Amino acid sequence: MRMPKWRGVRLPRTQTGWRRLVRWTVVVCVVALLPATWLRLAGDGRVRTVADVPSEPVAVVFGAGLWGGRPSPYLAHRLDAAAQLYRAGKVKVVLVTGDNSRTTYNEPGAMRTYLAGHGVPQGKVVLDYAGFDTWDSCSRAKRIFGVDRAVLVSQGFHIRRALALCKAAGISGYGVGVDEKHDATWYASGVRELLAAGKAAVDMAVKPDPHFLGPREQGVARALTAGGPPR
Repeated sequence: MRMPKWRGVRLPRTQTGWRRLVRWTVVVCVVALLPATWLRLAGDGRVRTVADVPSEPVAVVFGAGLWGGRPSPYLAHRLDAAAQLYRAGKVKVVLVTGDNSRTTYNEPGAMRTYLAGHGVPQGKVVLDYAGFDTWDSCSRAKRIFGVDRAVLVSQGFHIRRALALCKAAGISGYGVGVDEKHDATWYASGVRELLAAGKAAVDMAVKPDPHFLGPREQGVARALTAGGPPR
């Protein structure tokens, strides 16, 4: 009798073979989940709410896409949290980091416009146009904008990875994990985080240059010294 096949792979024909297959499957799953588990443990104690996060000079808001040129719901919620931090005096400057790789898509610009409509003066919002992924955003915040301490703002499923990557880039501080309804988008994003954890582990070990580095910018330093208390 021919051995059963699944997609061209021969399946074990003995109980010993099946037990060996199960053991190796468990090992592979455990190894695959190790980066995500480590990232979650690494962020414990540094994830706070808007109400209880300690004050830091800068809030860093990570991009999450545009819908029709305006912030997506997830991005809008991140920006709402950053605006609350500013109005409460928890941060003095907001660094928005996102994708502007083409002229028709300006994520940081849309983020600044949204914040301006929610009580954050435009002079207190600094734009990073080359935050193409979380590592790039963290690395550029440190190397280009000189950020050493910050409150990171993102959804709960992403904030621990952001904290770990920014710490590896040289930025310490806390994270605000924005709550979201557990809908299909939330679950899909959670699965994506499991896959992204492996890349994050490599980024933390190798610390590659971001896709675009560029010269040092003084936008954050100027915004910090500019007058005008939070309102």
